[in-house]
Amino acid sequence: MPDFLAVHLSFLPIWAVIALVAAAAVAIVLVLHYLGFCLLKRLARGTESHSDNIVVRKLERPSRWAVGMLAIVAVAAIFPALGAIWEGIGAFVMPFFIGWTVIAVLHALVEVMILRNDDSMADNRAARRRRTKLAIFNRIATFIIVFVVFGLMLLAIPGVRDIGVTLVASAGLAGLAVGAAAQPALKSLIAGIQMALTEPVIVGDAVVIADEWGWIEEIRTTYVVVKVWDERRLVVPTSKFLDETFQNWTKTTAQLLGTIMLYVDPATRLDPIRRQFEKLVESNARWDGRVKHMQVTELTRDAIEVRFLVTAKDSPTLYDLRCDIREALIQWLAREMPEAIVRSRIAPVAPVEIAGPPSGEVLHQMGTTNA
Repeated sequence: MPDFLAVHLSFLPIWAVIALVAAAAVAIVLVLHYLGFCLLKRLARGTESHSDNIVVRKLERPSRWAVGMLAIVAVAAIFPALGAIWEGIGAFVMPFFIGWTVIAVLHALVEVMILRNDDSMADNRAARRRRTKLAIFNRIATFIIVFVVFGLMLLAIPGVRDIGVTLVASAGLAGLAVGAAAQPALKSLIAGIQMALTEPVIVGDAVVIADEWGWIEEIRTTYVVVKVWDERRLVVPTSKFLDETFQNWTKTTAQLLGTIMLYVDPATRLDPIRRQFEKLVESNARWDGRVKHMQVTELTRDAIEVRFLVTAKDSPTLYDLRCDIREALIQWLAREMPEAIVRSRIAPVAPVEIAGPPSGEVLHQMGTTNA
């Protein structure tokens, strides 16, 4: 015990002195920590960027515990009795707080990078690619850090360390058993890493999988969440995107080309329909100005199949544009060209006279002829 403490606190037992000094040291560093982060928050709010706000918020809690642990370490260096106790406890708790701090720093950096990749623009594929990679690698790195920290904490327990040394002798059989049992999970984990590298889908892509159309809402290490158009969520294993065929409508760009099918009477004049279609498309704000085209794709006995091609900036906008044009064309045909509506034609047929049974004279003549 230092001399000044021995003089002024000699009336207290040693354990009370240690507890009092440790409490005072922790209180002092926590007050300093609070004042320091108040200053950092004020400075962060004074800047235009939100990145420093994220870093300060993420580091506040783990750093508070870290400085508290450092205060106890400093007191343990002064009092050998506390040092002997802390030597056993510190080896167990310090990896936890170090890992917590590292994860906090990692998440703060990832959030800052995601914030800098704005995906609110129309053609946002590049930003969505970077966001997807950051999210996947963030989860993988977090898993690795947690695994290492958990292992270090277990090694700090003497009994567990002895058990681990004993299990090393049978590690071969145990590895085979664990590998066989964890094969699906390991397959999904490896598939998640492979998805981050090959990018068959990224967050925000419009896909058709399992006969469902929706958007990639979230990519986890072992599964992908697809937001279906009717607000349902489809949870799909990551391996499904690597082993099976699916449609990705926004693989290279968010812009899409869509079709509108219309069936009209074979006697219909098509030029007025073409002019009305172009007028409707050009006046619709959802059209991106790239393609507007009308084609006759089929002719049958009862109808002409007309296909209209339109483009939009993304799949939801394209769907709404197709619905708008289809509805407007049907209304216009019903109002301006009702004769173009497909109808079934049945030609009148003259009645057929059915002769009655032959008379007796005719039968007599037939019998005479046969004879």
